[in-house]
Amino acid sequence: MTLQQLKYADAVATYGSISEAARRCFVTQPTLTEAVRLLEEELRIAVFTRSPKGVSMTREGEEFLASARQILDDAARISEKYTGKAVRRPQFAVSCQHFAFAAEAFMEVVKANGAESYDFTLRETVTSEIIDDVARHRSEIGILYLSRRNERAVGKILRKEELKFDELFAARPHVFVGRGHPLARRRSIRPAELDAYPYLTYEQGVENALYFAEEVMPAIDRRKNIRVRDRATMTNLLLGLNGFTVASGAHAKAYNPAIVSVPLELDDKIRVGIVSRAGIPFSPSAAAFVAAVRRIIAGK
Repeated sequence: MTLQQLKYADAVATYGSISEAARRCFVTQPTLTEAVRLLEEELRIAVFTRSPKGVSMTREGEEFLASARQILDDAARISEKYTGKAVRRPQFAVSCQHFAFAAEAFMEVVKANGAESYDFTLRETVTSEIIDDVARHRSEIGILYLSRRNERAVGKILRKEELKFDELFAARPHVFVGRGHPLARRRSIRPAELDAYPYLTYEQGVENALYFAEEVMPAIDRRKNIRVRDRATMTNLLLGLNGFTVASGAHAKAYNPAIVSVPLELDDKIRVGIVSRAGIPFSPSAAAFVAAVRRIIAGK
C-alpha cells in the first residue's frame, strides 16, 4: 500500500468518477484503475462498486477511506512542516438547513485553518439534499432538526441510508421577526397572533413533503404564506413585509443583528443535530466544526 494509491482512492471517492479522478490526478485512467485494483486486492475488500452510472463506495470502503484520509492529512502536515510545501489541501464539506449558527461555526473553522490552501464547502440546502449529500459522500456531515412532527419519517430515511443523528441541542420553537415588528417585544407569542402577518418558510423543491419542512409550525395552518430559497431573501422579506418565520432559539446575533426571536407558545420541541455516516470518525475539520457549533450554541 502506498500514499499514491491512497490519493487515487481518495480522488475517486471525492469526484465519484474514475475518469474525473484520473484527470484531477494527472494520470491516465488505466493507471488509476490498476492502482485502485491492486489496493483492493491487497486489502482484500472492495472499496468501490462499479456500475454504468459510475462508482460508489462500499461500507468497508467508507471505513477504509476515513482512515486513509487521516493518513493523507498527517502526511501533508509533515511534508508542509519540513519542506514548506503543502502536498494536500484540507477538504471539508457540510450540508445544513438555513442555520445562522452553522455559518458562524464554518467561518471559525476557515479562520482557524493553518493551511495555505484548502477546499471547504458550506451547502445551505433543502432537507432531502442534506441527507443525500451525506449518504453519497458529497458532505462529511449534515445539520438538520427533528421534532415530534417529522422525527418518525426522517428517522426512517436516516436508518435506510445508514446514517445517524447526534443531538446538539433541544429548544422551544421561536418566532423570528425584525426588531421593528409589532410583536418583537413580546415575552411570548401565540400562533393565532401571527395570522395577520406573512409566514416565510424555506421552499423544499420537488421533495416538498410536510416532514421535510424546516419550520416546526406547518404552513398549511397559516393564511399568508411566502416560500423562499435563501437566507438573504428570508431576511429581506422579514424586515420589508413585517413577516415572520419559526425556528429554534439559537440565533447568531452578531451575524444578523436586525432579527430577534421570541418564544412561540407551541407544544413541540426542536432537536437540532449532526447527521453523519455511522461508524466513520470525523476528520479534523469536521470535529472542529462540531466543536465550534457547540461553543456558539452554549454562548446563546
